[in-house]
Amino acid sequence: MFIIRRVLIANRGEIAVRVIRTCRRLGIETVLAVSEADADSVPARMADRTIPLGPGGVADTYLSVAAIVGAAVAAAADAIHPGYGFLAENPELARACEAAGIILVGPGVEVLEAAGDKLAARAHAVAAGLPVLPGGHVGAGDAGELAERIGYPVLVKAAGGGGGRGLRVVREPGELAPAVTVASAEAQAAFGDPRVYLERYVSPARHVEVQLLGDGRNVIHLGDRDCSVQRRYQKVVEEAPAPLLGETLRVSMRVAAVALGLHLKYQGLGTVEFLVDLQRAAFYFLELNARIQVEHPVTEAITGLDLVAEQIAVAEGRGLRLSQADVGFNGHAIECRINAEDSAAGFRPSPGTVTSAVFPAGPGIRVDTHVQAGSAVPPQYDSLLAKLVVSGADRAQALARLRGALARCQIAGVATTVPLLSTMVDDQAMAAGGVDTAWLEQWPGRGLEPEPGRGLEPEPGRGLEPEPGRGLEPEPGRGLEPGVAGG
Repeated sequence: MFIIRRVLIANRGEIAVRVIRTCRRLGIETVLAVSEADADSVPARMADRTIPLGPGGVADTYLSVAAIVGAAVAAAADAIHPGYGFLAENPELARACEAAGIILVGPGVEVLEAAGDKLAARAHAVAAGLPVLPGGHVGAGDAGELAERIGYPVLVKAAGGGGGRGLRVVREPGELAPAVTVASAEAQAAFGDPRVYLERYVSPARHVEVQLLGDGRNVIHLGDRDCSVQRRYQKVVEEAPAPLLGETLRVSMRVAAVALGLHLKYQGLGTVEFLVDLQRAAFYFLELNARIQVEHPVTEAITGLDLVAEQIAVAEGRGLRLSQADVGFNGHAIECRINAEDSAAGFRPSPGTVTSAVFPAGPGIRVDTHVQAGSAVPPQYDSLLAKLVVSGADRAQALARLRGALARCQIAGVATTVPLLSTMVDDQAMAAGGVDTAWLEQWPGRGLEPEPGRGLEPEPGRGLEPEPGRGLEPEPGRGLEPGVAGG
């Protein structure tokens, strides 16, 4: 066992604040690696020290393995915590840490390689006995035969990435060959990997995930979360436990997730993501995220655990401090992501300066944020400003608290999604629970119509959450297309 005394945080924004707070409680010194744009940010002022990554863009700072490991060496850090996105799931960072004698708070190279390649992850899921959607790898010339066996409609998906790049829904044979060609080209451009595969398209569907914690020998689950309220491959609202799931299905998914973790000898936090086919009452493996998730606070709320502290304990080689019997689930929790986006203009990003920020407080209310009055919202980074997390004895109480908390949330200087969220949580379908991945797209109050002359798509590189090693693409599995969800 090795005691971590100084950790370099290789990230920014709210997750940097989140890690700093736990490290402070544990008596661990924090060194924050910062780009020039983040030198005066809230997390930079909270950390014990900062170390500059230079004036370059994302590729030269937060996405540079050499820059991050070099900063850790210069700071004499014992460990690197990568947060989520950026390099969090990059096996090259894990290799560089091993070479430099630095602990990476997260899984090792083999797991990161298995999780990062969708086809490899699918093969591991099959080997562990998890159900997967019918499908497989295809080239431009053999897609038709596989699609006929699967049955239309089908999904064309990139093997090496996510975030909606290299993904197409194909509803009839004549659309298939062009879709494979375009998806492969997109995948090559975005991820340097032209491989694509087909899967059966499922609609209506829900996106449900299971939180894992492992030490390389033992693996336990920390419950499930529903992430079906999505737009364009970006999660908007998450909750734990998943409502209206059915106990048989819930238990089966948790057992399946642990089986995959044991198969991979998983170490650290990880999330197994599933697609739930509502017509068949069946679930299918989608992917494995080998890092802490944005939505981890809802799991913390119902378990009473500090997941960052558990990550660090595993990284120190202590082994799991919990058995499955030690994990209890109490009440219900819901998280809303508050973004600097103009929902009335197709969720156009809204960079600028926060002139005032008032967040709610009270029983069952938690706000994870990195902004305050005067905080800059740079155009080159993701638009997540804060996560509003509420909990209650049951879902009804949590929703009531959420409505009140959103009403008291006031952010000025940039457009935010607070008005949209406030309207959304009053919807009858949201109140009932169990909406599918297409719900937000179809919801009349969604605000998805762009203003004249303004594009519907956010500018490239401005999603909610960066994909590992691939800039600022949104996390896979946050789509409005039913059955597309996967991350």
